[in-house]
Amino acid sequence: MANKKRRNPDHVRRRQMPGPDNEVIEAQLEELVSPAVANQMAYYRQLGLRSRILNLPLMVAAVLTMLWRQVPSVHELTRMLAREDLLWCQAVKVSQQALSQRFLIFPAELFERVLKEILPQLQSRWYERRARPLPESLAYARQHFEQIWVADGSTLEALFRKLKVLEDVPVGQLAGKIGTVVDLMTRLPVEVWFREQPRANDATFIPDLLALVTAKTLLVLDRGFYDFTFFAALIDKQAAFITRLKTNAFFIVTETLSSTDTVKDMIIHLGTGQNGTPVVKVRLIEVRFGKVWYRYITSVLDPTILPPFVVADIYRRRWRIEEAFHTVKRLLNLSYLWTGSLNGIQLQVWATWLFYAILVDLGDAVADRLGLPFDRISLEMLYRGFYHFSRAVSLGLASDPVAYFADPTNQDLGVVKRLRKPVSRLDLSPFPI
Repeated sequence: MANKKRRNPDHVRRRQMPGPDNEVIEAQLEELVSPAVANQMAYYRQLGLRSRILNLPLMVAAVLTMLWRQVPSVHELTRMLAREDLLWCQAVKVSQQALSQRFLIFPAELFERVLKEILPQLQSRWYERRARPLPESLAYARQHFEQIWVADGSTLEALFRKLKVLEDVPVGQLAGKIGTVVDLMTRLPVEVWFREQPRANDATFIPDLLALVTAKTLLVLDRGFYDFTFFAALIDKQAAFITRLKTNAFFIVTETLSSTDTVKDMIIHLGTGQNGTPVVKVRLIEVRFGKVWYRYITSVLDPTILPPFVVADIYRRRWRIEEAFHTVKRLLNLSYLWTGSLNGIQLQVWATWLFYAILVDLGDAVADRLGLPFDRISLEMLYRGFYHFSRAVSLGLASDPVAYFADPTNQDLGVVKRLRKPVSRLDLSPFPI
């Protein structure tokens, strides 16, 4: 029996035509993004870039259109540019070769700067919305920490040779690795780093993390960042962390804070001190879910600041960054790279996270309108619902995407996730009994 070809779920068959335009969504994108683009024009000129046809405003408009309307290829984007006004830019005829080459060399840092100028606006919008309830664990931790972030790395998938300039790229070559920090409260990206080496360990992002975090930051980490020197450096910066304990970890229990049939909370000295590595004083929290015990460590030694079940719940929310990777790679098609150049890949990375942040902002606005936790909103179904909203706008039945997606008559679109089981109250006791 012949071996079945291994399927990459990131490379499922894509649609072959762009989605419909929508003047309401385009107006909102223009209102948010266009001022940030204008503010980067001085830097654009500092880089010695000319005011040519494929300039910064047009490139940002073209790339955002490619993302929100799911344009399947640069060739199709070229045809659209010749026939349609894209966001704030008028239709213009350019060759596919010129546009493809522009993707190869257009400075990716300009997209990075646009994203980082927009993020504070999106964060301000989040703080203005108060009807949407927060998860109990995050609301509790927020009393003591200014930021609650989750960090992780993800490998970009094998390059698709969509452009003629990619014909010489080996089949299956991986495109690099991104390290990302996401705010667990707002779900917005905080920082994104790119490594050209796709098999680089997550620990290569540790220096970047240390430069980013400040006092009163709580970091949620997977075991790719398991490093005693890193832990000690975070403690020295008055930042805190939560992660899983390795199965072969060496530690000495110095104090037991709680011990029941469902939770054990202890102060431990972690590490052997060999080869100059520090021994770190942390809390070890063991929590039983069903028949399985899970072990977490945190540098927060006071259980009144982070009770044991709060620690466990916050760590379980680390999965939210995996959901973010799923959204940008599979839903927003970061798995389909338009170019094989290092700069071009970075351009697409920044542009995709930019549109992801805008999508998160819309999802949060819908959650706030409904008075539901953000966890109940499906970003995938919200994104796929743009088609139905566009139809409603064309028929004169809708003018506001937030009101449309929050309308009970449109709940069949699946934007609001169904509850699989009743939500139970979280035990906030620092010393459970």
